[in-house]
Amino acid sequence: MPDPVDISINKDGGVLKEILQEGVGDELPPQGCKVRVHYTGTLTDGTKFDSSRERNDPFKFDLGKGNVIRAWDIGVATMKKGERAVLTCAPEYAYGKAGSPPRSHQILL
Repeated sequence: MPDPVDISINKDGGVLKEILQEGVGDELPPQGCKVRVHYTGTLTDGTKFDSSRERNDPFKFDLGKGNVIRAWDIGVATMKKGERAVLTCAPEYAYGKAGSPPRSHQILL
């Protein structure tokens, strides 16, 4: 597997992406479109904090509207349909001080 790539806007290492399964085609989702993603969220120590897969209910949001954590808007905008990836995000791209624990790095699969 290739090394994670820094996809954060400022290339500050805030959002790292590692592709697990390539998507189909070349098309990326346009800003403002509705997207559906399955995910499992963990802390870097492996502690799971949420999973849409366990609920069998994909997470839906409008891409680029700022209604989700920054890592979602940044990461999903780089994904093709059917792609599976690991997004590792620094606190300022996730839940910051509101996280549990506060300021923790998070991994979204």
